[in-house]
Amino acid sequence: MSQIEKPVIPESPVIPEYHNEPSSSSADDHHHNNPPLTLDFSAAAIKNYCLTRFTSIIPSKKEFQTNSKSEIFNPFKPLRELTGRQWNFFFAGFWCWTWDAFGYFSVALNVAQLAKTFDVPTTTITWGITLVLMLRTVGAVVFGLVADRYGRVYPLVVAMVAVTVLQLGLGFVHTYKQFLAVRALFGIFMGGIFGPAAALSLEDSPVKAHGMLSGMFQQGYAFGYLLVICFQRAITDNSSHGWRSLMWFSAGPSVLFAIWVVLLGETDSFKKHRELSLMNHSESPGKRFAQQGKVALKQYWLVIVYMVLLMAGFNFMSHGSQDLYPTLLSVELGFGNDRSTVTNAVANLGAITGGLIFGHASNFLGRRSTIMICCIGGGALIYPWAFLKSSAINAGAFFLQFFVQGAFGVVPIHLSELSPPQFRSFVSGIAYQLGNLASSASSTIESTIGERFPLYDSNGSIIDGKFNYSKVMAIFMGCVFGYLLLITFVGPENKDADLGFSNEVNDSEPASETSSSKEVDSQKLHETRHEQV
Repeated sequence: MSQIEKPVIPESPVIPEYHNEPSSSSADDHHHNNPPLTLDFSAAAIKNYCLTRFTSIIPSKKEFQTNSKSEIFNPFKPLRELTGRQWNFFFAGFWCWTWDAFGYFSVALNVAQLAKTFDVPTTTITWGITLVLMLRTVGAVVFGLVADRYGRVYPLVVAMVAVTVLQLGLGFVHTYKQFLAVRALFGIFMGGIFGPAAALSLEDSPVKAHGMLSGMFQQGYAFGYLLVICFQRAITDNSSHGWRSLMWFSAGPSVLFAIWVVLLGETDSFKKHRELSLMNHSESPGKRFAQQGKVALKQYWLVIVYMVLLMAGFNFMSHGSQDLYPTLLSVELGFGNDRSTVTNAVANLGAITGGLIFGHASNFLGRRSTIMICCIGGGALIYPWAFLKSSAINAGAFFLQFFVQGAFGVVPIHLSELSPPQFRSFVSGIAYQLGNLASSASSTIESTIGERFPLYDSNGSIIDGKFNYSKVMAIFMGCVFGYLLLITFVGPENKDADLGFSNEVNDSEPASETSSSKEVDSQKLHETRHEQV
């Protein structure tokens, strides 16, 4: 059997400007084939990159013309291209990610109750939240590498089953140390879910559906929060076991989602990648995987650093606006269970709506532009989100989360497009979770600083146990929006990149071609990549 030849990517680096010019494709080809990202630190390359940070913010007329009016104003039209199998892959990954969020927020929503159970301050319980965020990085490394080497299915299944066991066990802990131990293990397995789940959901999908599907997938996180709010009111507030009953309930569905993933098997893209690897290379798969990893790190190291800095901003934005907000409502504003449930539910409806709208909008506005628009909109809504005392705070909460999660809706596809193809699960997962690690102390920072600003009654006396979280969280979110706006502005974009494995990084020096046609193809590829600058 003759080997399938692939174009050889030259060793010489190209300028790191990642344009998204539409490429022609056949009716059967779902993907554009933008080349992998490489680095060039020449003076001309750096100058060009800096200049294009301004010129690339607004999409060109040519880029707009690649989308019809119906595609722009009807976000659901691209979804018609998905087959039943592709929908199954998407929703399997979506529900795994949703229940991941459910497990995380089941604790964040019960901080006050947990503090009472274990007889510790609120700030002490928030360290349990911080610990989960810190250890998610460990899971991202382990499960991401396994998913890229052996497939998405079994790492994701193992993580989901482990989450089931740990959530069940959390309902039986009786000391704060036991609570921390269970949540530490939960953080490791939780960190292993995002990368494989995102790859499972997106890598087989048509390119025009990427933005919308990215928004839908990411809002599994907000949807998980919304489900926790609903079941918190339905179960926790009506059970003699309190918060423990919510933990027991959350353990069940994870097993069903794991079975779903097993029945689906691997994505078509990963199967083709594995077949090509076996056909084209005589060395062992493990050795080749290690070689590719070294080359990918050499070519993508700066992009990976950028992705981590970007995700630090995103996770500060998300956790800074969500984790302590229920405490703000119940402790500072004195909202009862029903009123707090309504406000949190409205906020998450805004999050889901924003993720869908801006995820789709990023298809024609661009990933960077969409994120920057959301940062500006979110910054303008900090005051009504934090300082309104009446029911009008519901509107502030809705629209702030509309922009926060609207920006986040771009994240899954943006990270996937920037990642090296055969390490997509690992790189996107590790970037996401290292960003989580950087932002892991968000709620602890807010609660600790908040305790320096006590509230006073009408007589000027300090109210015991009540603090001005609104002021602290407003300042915190203002800084985060500014940081994310800046880091997005200076960063790269690779919109409409191929999410298959056709653009793999080479793991060897360019080989001499035996056919003149192959030499021409290689030269054309080299020239095309330089012309994109």
